[in-house]
Amino acid sequence: MTMAYSNYTNLSRAQLTFEYLHTNSTTHEFLFGALAELVDNSRDANATRIDIYTEKKPELRGSYMLCFLDDGIGMDPNEATHVIQFGKSSKRSPESTQIGQYGNGLKSGSMRIGKDFILFTKKGDTLTCLFLSRTFHEEEGLDEVIVPLPSWDLKTKEPLTSDPEKYAIETELIFKYSPFKSEQELMEQFNKIESSSGTLVIIYNLKLMDNGEPELDVVTDHQDILMAGTAAEGVKPEKRSFRAYAAVLYIDPRMRIFIQGHKVRTKRLSCCLYKPRVYKYTSTRFKTRAEQEVKKADHLAKIAEEKAREADSKRIALEARLGDDLSKDSRAILRKVQDSAMMLQRDADMKKMILEAKQKALKEPKELNFIFGVNIEQRELDGMFVYNCSRLIKMYEKTGPQLEGGMACGGVVGVVDVPYLVLEPTHNKQDFADAKEYRHLLKSMGEHLAQYWKDTNIAQKGIAKFWDEFGYLSASWSAPPSVESRYKRRRAMEIPITIQCDKCLKWRTLPFQMDAVDKRYPDSWVCLMNPDSSQDRCDAPEQKQNLPCGVLKKDKQTAEDKQKELAEKIKQQQEKLQALQKTTTIRSAADIKKLPLEVSMKPTESTSQATRSSERTTTRPRSPPLPAHLKNAQSTPPTRAASQRPTRTPAPPPPKVDAPRLRAAAKPPPPAAKPVAKASAKTPPPSRTTRTPAKAASAKPAAAGQRKRVIEEDSEEEEEEEEEEEEEEEEEKEEDDSEEESEEEVPQTKKSKMAAAAANRGKVVEKATPPKRGKLDEVNIKLCFPMRVDSESSQICAS
Repeated sequence: MTMAYSNYTNLSRAQLTFEYLHTNSTTHEFLFGALAELVDNSRDANATRIDIYTEKKPELRGSYMLCFLDDGIGMDPNEATHVIQFGKSSKRSPESTQIGQYGNGLKSGSMRIGKDFILFTKKGDTLTCLFLSRTFHEEEGLDEVIVPLPSWDLKTKEPLTSDPEKYAIETELIFKYSPFKSEQELMEQFNKIESSSGTLVIIYNLKLMDNGEPELDVVTDHQDILMAGTAAEGVKPEKRSFRAYAAVLYIDPRMRIFIQGHKVRTKRLSCCLYKPRVYKYTSTRFKTRAEQEVKKADHLAKIAEEKAREADSKRIALEARLGDDLSKDSRAILRKVQDSAMMLQRDADMKKMILEAKQKALKEPKELNFIFGVNIEQRELDGMFVYNCSRLIKMYEKTGPQLEGGMACGGVVGVVDVPYLVLEPTHNKQDFADAKEYRHLLKSMGEHLAQYWKDTNIAQKGIAKFWDEFGYLSASWSAPPSVESRYKRRRAMEIPITIQCDKCLKWRTLPFQMDAVDKRYPDSWVCLMNPDSSQDRCDAPEQKQNLPCGVLKKDKQTAEDKQKELAEKIKQQQEKLQALQKTTTIRSAADIKKLPLEVSMKPTESTSQATRSSERTTTRPRSPPLPAHLKNAQSTPPTRAASQRPTRTPAPPPPKVDAPRLRAAAKPPPPAAKPVAKASAKTPPPSRTTRTPAKAASAKPAAAGQRKRVIEEDSEEEEEEEEEEEEEEEEEKEEDDSEEESEEEVPQTKKSKMAAAAANRGKVVEKATPPKRGKLDEVNIKLCFPMRVDSESSQICAS
């Protein structure tokens, strides 16, 4: 094994561990998402056609190979090395409309589908093969990822290598661990790329289910690739059929997709809906991605400026050293240094301009187009389809009135294409990285969805009557529409057929024809077949879809409502301020002495638990001796509250403590003395705040810290919700220029919100007036530095 490893020292490496190949593949929980990664690569390579098909290979695990063949720009040997460098992508730029950004899709997608893949690519006069096999690494016991990467001349088929030994090792590994056992078989794969350039990816040794069958079912439907073990009923078609998923994968398809030799009828969703309407949405909330770009541009600008400064310094030093030396060599050296300094300065100026442009763009609001329409062909397939750079990320997302589960907004489909600068997708392209901003997007779509529902007047005319008109006669929402000819014609009249030319890839809208209601158009349909004479040529420009524009109408508040809302907010802020003022921070023993002589606290579950917790964690201070007439008094066992929830009944009068005894209780007594309690003859029965024996205290869990953490989490959630509400209010104020400016709200700190949360639960320790001397209850004080005297920390307890 050591000898074998030493033979691979000259081969290309992926610069990562073998274990990461498996870990990286697990990011794709949705298997079709892994297949889509390879389709994305073809689209980014400007392919006009991709064929996805299978070839039977009984000797391989899964019994077939899955192939992806496109006519894109292909790769030369140098570009192919970028494939194995994880995270390297030439497509990564904020203005890019390409889907790939991370340089990870091919590896993560292919390793999710199978254990091994081999890639054949053609570009210019070169043929390149790339082989990535987990089987090879497992059998050879390799931890470092080694990738054979041989290449040949297109015309002569001779190897392009300066190291014959390296070429021999690479081809030997391919023949041993791939399905192709000779150079001739490799050339046969290259011959499948019939165009001048293109790429073929073959994945084999496919992943299997627990029953030993492949995860992808290619037997049930010979024209499709299905998700094995998924029932047809109750599952969205895009979750079961890759043909259905590929049809809506791109918001504006410009690439022909063939599955098992049959063309996929790709869709432009906005053209498949009844009464589509677009709503312009502008917001300043989407800043996360733009802030990242500004930070990155600032970093690059500083580096470029430093390089330009260094080059200019070098130029000045060289000019001073050469002086009047006008020899030919000196002038050549000086000119070279001057040109280098000038180019670096230009680069620095350019990066500075980019930074300024991004800083300006950061402050500008982002505009999105929300398109809504009713799916009268399959009304149960409704929800939001969210695209990123034209690629589908989320589908069938319910929002707004659709979350209520009624018939309101039922059957409505929403479509939005979010640029990369507004929201960034996750690595597997099945979600968005910033969950908070994505929730805000869905919330905004829900508001516009409700407006669309009003604008269509479906509810006013009768929802049931509307669906009856299009053939939905069953009471079951998921039941398909009637196939009677009159209903078919009614649906066809409302949604004209939009079809893509197989030659120029332009989309054409066909005029309605009664005899074409159930017509099946050929896969090879071209513009010449268009009955519309103005659109029957490939050189005719594509007509844009003219959608009516809707406007979100917000209910304007009256001056009285605004005044009432403002008064309520001021009241809330005042309550929080008062709660904050009632708390005292203790940082030393000296602060204890400055406290009022009387400490009051409402008897709550939290304080009683904190009292018992303090008994366990520290030695309790010794209490003064009892008076003679109470020494032999019979004690009453502590009673538990009937309810775990603290009541809001007024607390009993606080016990009164004089100054000397309070200080005595705060200081530890001599070890010889025994702890006893002094109480009046009219002492009430012990409550949950009464001291309990040490044994009972040790049997109870320390719940005070847990209660404190729960309060803090609740407060943080409340804080986040309030921040979101404040941001939304600021947006509304910016949009509505006619509204008057309201008074500034009292700033809220996290500390004030914590105190407010505690105040609402009736647990804040209040400062009290100095007490009169009299009969005393026991006062227990636990010192903790630093600590706060409030119910959250529960560090001063009185019973």
